[in-house]
Amino acid sequence: MTVRVLIVDDEVLARQRIIDLLARERDVKIVGTADNGYEAVKAIRELKPDLVFLDVQMPGLSGMQVVDEIGTEQMPATIFVTAFDQFAIKAFDRAALDYLVKPFDDVRFAQAFRRVRKPEYQQRLSVESRGQTRVVPVEKIDYITASGPYAELHVGDHTFAIRERMQTLEERLDPDVFFRIHRSAIVRLDRIDAITRHSGGDYGVRLKNGVELSLSRGRREELEQKLGIA
Repeated sequence: MTVRVLIVDDEVLARQRIIDLLARERDVKIVGTADNGYEAVKAIRELKPDLVFLDVQMPGLSGMQVVDEIGTEQMPATIFVTAFDQFAIKAFDRAALDYLVKPFDDVRFAQAFRRVRKPEYQQRLSVESRGQTRVVPVEKIDYITASGPYAELHVGDHTFAIRERMQTLEERLDPDVFFRIHRSAIVRLDRIDAITRHSGGDYGVRLKNGVELSLSRGRREELEQKLGIA
């Protein structure tokens, strides 16, 4: 299926760079370009692209404001493109597909674009609760922790147990949305508030709801890359 793409950047050379890189991809149609936030909103509403490459800092509206204006649920798949890495967490808050920091190389661009054609991952999980089978939408899960032979799904103030190995859950969940920070914990990336460091050199992850979880040293660097932290 052809991917219809809108490119939004206030720099001519930056737009052309993306156009040149997309020329190497199969089944891609560039439906339009825009050089400011207001034009971006108009183009998204009129052209209804499948994918938007969206600059963060632009005249009129910023990339973040463009998403807020359209609405996260109504936005097409979005790859933010910017020279600044400090906006990554805000981007993932707005359901960004990826976050490219300029200057990016051809390989990094191709990696981001491949996520547009990602395989289908689990959208809901069935759990036993008080003798009944309940369906938990994956998008509602904040984090998952191991508890003996069970995994516990933490959804807001509720916890649901599912008899499943963490490894199996990790494979069934979208790696662009969920990340295994420790052998006993998987978190949703857009729920992360900060990476913390404790005495003794241990690391942790603090979620936006205040929950703190251990972060394996071997996974810290990959997590920082996913969050766009230098």
